[in-house]
Amino acid sequence: MPRLRDPDEPKIYFLPNLMTACNLACGFFAVLMILKGQIEVQKASGDGVIAAKEYYEISRHYYQYAILLIFGSCLFDLLDGRLARLGGQESPFGQEFDSLADIISFGMAPAMLLSRAVLFPLGNIGWSIALIYLICGAMRLARFNCLASLPKKPGSKNDFRGIPIPMAAGFIASLTFLIIDLYKNDHEVGVWKYVLAGVMLGLSWLMISDVRYPSFKSVDWKTRGSFAAILGAVILVSLTIHFRYIMPVVLFSAYLIYGFIRPWISQRIRKEIEDFSEGEEPTTPEDAKKHDTP
Repeated sequence: MPRLRDPDEPKIYFLPNLMTACNLACGFFAVLMILKGQIEVQKASGDGVIAAKEYYEISRHYYQYAILLIFGSCLFDLLDGRLARLGGQESPFGQEFDSLADIISFGMAPAMLLSRAVLFPLGNIGWSIALIYLICGAMRLARFNCLASLPKKPGSKNDFRGIPIPMAAGFIASLTFLIIDLYKNDHEVGVWKYVLAGVMLGLSWLMISDVRYPSFKSVDWKTRGSFAAILGAVILVSLTIHFRYIMPVVLFSAYLIYGFIRPWISQRIRKEIEDFSEGEEPTTPEDAKKHDTP
């Protein structure tokens, strides 16, 4: 006889949770790459003190792998929500699993990366800044889950309160990626270590702030696009591949800044930016009536 399902057992949908598992795997391997870089440095130094240049040459490749894995986590985190909404498979289990994965991929991994790759000269201060970022990231995820569990009010929007932790991690990883490329032959990154320390503290505050950011949840696999939008997307992807060290910083910076200037942008322009489905043609008589309504 087939085993009866426990009514209290949470629903676990395969594809969305597979994407979340891939997100977590990327975060796990990013942490491993950072630790492996440190192990290789210790092997090279033995009992002596290793020069900054040699330290950088040994660990740089591992840090680059870790950054690419964090970018991979961002991609899988984007896909899991889209797949869940596409198939109507959103569930409390998926929400909690996603948050647990995010704290590793976008909390622990970026904190370790920055404290070892750039803030290393600051010693315990660098570790403290990374810890503040990690704690604020965990608090941001906890607040998000609490708000998501509340019944939605009529007319409420799917805005994020505070910058999402994947975007904060992407900004940190992309900026570190650029700095590593700029200082290929020297670990001493000068004033950049202080800049990134300030950026990490700023992102920590921004994650738990009330600054509103668009979720773009209205954009999914069914969203229609114009020829201009598709051409623009192709050009953007091409530029990102060609200028792979610069464009990620530009894209994540644009999203970060948008949250601050958003209240001063007109409603019409905000709809054009945030809701690509507004331009869809009506497909049924009922839809046509909605479009004709003033």
